Amino acid sequence: MKVLKDILYKVSLISTTGDMELRIKNIVFDSRKVVDRSVFVAIPGTQVDGHEFIETAIEKGAKVIICEKLPSELTDGITYVQVVNSAKAMGIMAANFFDNPSEKIKVVAVTGTNGKTTTVTLLHQLYMALGYSTGLLSTVENKINEEVIPATHTTPDSVSVQALLRKMLDAGCTHCFMEASSHAIVQERIAGLKLTGAVFTNISHDHLDYHKTFDEYIKAKKKLFDDLPKDAFALVNEDDKRGMVMLQNCKATHQTYGLKSPSDFKAKVISNTLEGLELDINGKLIWFLMIGSFNAYNLLAVMATAVLLGEEEEEVLRELSAIKGAKGRFDRISIGGITAIVDYAHTPDALDNVLKTINGVRTGVEQLITVIGCGGNRDKTKRPIMAKIAVQESNKAILTSDNPRFEDPLEILKDMQEGIGPSEIRKVLTIEDRKEAIKTACMLSNKGDIILIAGKGHEDYQEIKGVKHHFDDAEVVMELLTQFTQS
Repeated sequence: MKVLKDILYKVSLISTTGDMELRIKNIVFDSRKVVDRSVFVAIPGTQVDGHEFIETAIEKGAKVIICEKLPSELTDGITYVQVVNSAKAMGIMAANFFDNPSEKIKVVAVTGTNGKTTTVTLLHQLYMALGYSTGLLSTVENKINEEVIPATHTTPDSVSVQALLRKMLDAGCTHCFMEASSHAIVQERIAGLKLTGAVFTNISHDHLDYHKTFDEYIKAKKKLFDDLPKDAFALVNEDDKRGMVMLQNCKATHQTYGLKSPSDFKAKVISNTLEGLELDINGKLIWFLMIGSFNAYNLLAVMATAVLLGEEEEEVLRELSAIKGAKGRFDRISIGGITAIVDYAHTPDALDNVLKTINGVRTGVEQLITVIGCGGNRDKTKRPIMAKIAVQESNKAILTSDNPRFEDPLEILKDMQEGIGPSEIRKVLTIEDRKEAIKTACMLSNKGDIILIAGKGHEDYQEIKGVKHHFDDAEVVMELLTQFTQS
């Protein structure tokens, strides 16, 4: 247990009422998780305001309430701490509670619309190959060395982040590579972290259901760099027109990477096939197992990060050339002469990148069939854009369900169909059931053809009306291709 006044170190306080010498057991923001001697943090949320649950938390045993607005009536024997920003306060308190693990481990955060998961996964694999004890916080999974801890959000809440970092430190980890989503940055889920560096991959149309405008989305990403300390590094993709925006007012050391710009770290694509990628990096020709110019950026970002962390470039490139990347990111499955590619592309830019990569390595004789859906209860404006990209870049597009969540799948499909012009309708099939859509793609394919199944990637479930049903695109397409090519 920790003394309250000690875990409030560096928190911006407005007022305190009660015993600051209390010893507390844990920090929670969900009243259902309160136990005796908990600190309950009341956080105003987009759906629910934690201030409404203060009384419930006290009834369940909370002895300390952290809040932005004090209740009209204070309960005897309870310590109240009024703060400027509850979410930020929780991050700082969590860091103090777990003895500030990020001050003893090198933590690098990666943000951007696309490439976050691949970049942090490659960094984790690279540093394990280099012999380091290494942690990973990603969309796909959290890891302490090779121990997998399931992930529920791109970036966990700030208490979970600090608890995981503490476990990593106790396990001997010297480095941790983590994704930092725009939601997490705005919601202060990374508050209290001392970052060694931050990486910006790119930015494109996404999450406008949450941020409302593209400018707000950009500001969310930029906040990560604005908050970096002087002794950190800020590495940005100079080929993205918002890359240099991230460096404005950033106190950290500025570093850039790119394929087109005169950047600090530069590479050139020599060849790009379905088997791999050859890059020229500082005059060295390196063959990688990953595919596509978007992965050239990811590989370059990883190399640059490792060099900025003090590794030797030659050793980094040697180890990187043997790494396969993250699950569900351009996963290639070949059965019976048909190639299926499973990819997480769920934004217009990511889908466009994947399709352009496939088209860049095609001979032109084979068909490209794309199976694509859009998630429910998310940004609706990207639906027609994604359908349009799928149709324009493919020989045939099959529109289907992704994770409909609480929306009617047919309404989502109607939104997607708005992006298809009259002359393109003949190239489109609409099949609500995702397995049937993949089955149809397999039935329409001949030897040599390529099927892209986009949108879910590593996910092994489909979320319908609040229930997660097991569904793995890779499993389904392997089963169906085996069935059709062997019959």
